[in-house]
Amino acid sequence: MDFAFLTQTMVTLLKAVPMTLLLFSLSIFFGGLLALVIVWMRVGGNPVLSAFAKGYIFIFRGSPLLIQMFLVFYGLGQFGFIRYSFLWPFLREPVVCAVLSLALCTAGYTAEIFRGGIRAVSPREIEAARSIGMSGFLLVRRILAPIAFRHALPAYSTEIVLMMKSTALASLVTVWEVTGVAQRLISQTYRTMEVFLYAAIIYLVLNFIILQAMSLIEYRLSRHRRAAPSALARQ
Repeated sequence: MDFAFLTQTMVTLLKAVPMTLLLFSLSIFFGGLLALVIVWMRVGGNPVLSAFAKGYIFIFRGSPLLIQMFLVFYGLGQFGFIRYSFLWPFLREPVVCAVLSLALCTAGYTAEIFRGGIRAVSPREIEAARSIGMSGFLLVRRILAPIAFRHALPAYSTEIVLMMKSTALASLVTVWEVTGVAQRLISQTYRTMEVFLYAAIIYLVLNFIILQAMSLIEYRLSRHRRAAPSALARQ
């Protein structure tokens, strides 16, 4: 076994981890913000905005992420009003295109996850909050959003893990994250098994950390559910 090659391979792949984390964090952040706008349009009661939100969700959930990324990376430059606008210096960068396509895609899935969390909130809890004078933003901040997020968290954690794995597609638009660097190493060494095995280990470790963090958040948000059985047991 060539330990020198394996060590050098791991070191090279680890140098690409910051780019993977950058793609992941930016896409989750901007995708989450966009998802909040989409879910507000979806449940806000305006039929035009609701139809637009449904169409957005259908398009980005129904088409492959790879095609979406190719359309953003290769297609936007074909429009003159984009190519000659102030946005072009940003949109011609592969990293920006990768983040944009990842964020647009995850926003469609996340919006539906959040909508499911909102629908899981009991109407009695909302009525109870209104009976003591809560309304508008205060009702959303103290009652609706925390409960909805708690219900949506298991499904949302799955979406976050899928987005971490989806960053591997950025290598196809010349972004040198972990998978892109792995493919470049394979083209130089022709040692597919070792390189991809180490890349898979890196993704497994990153996803393990993400899942542990999400489990910790879910644990802290469910204190009241753990307290209730213990209180009944003491009685």
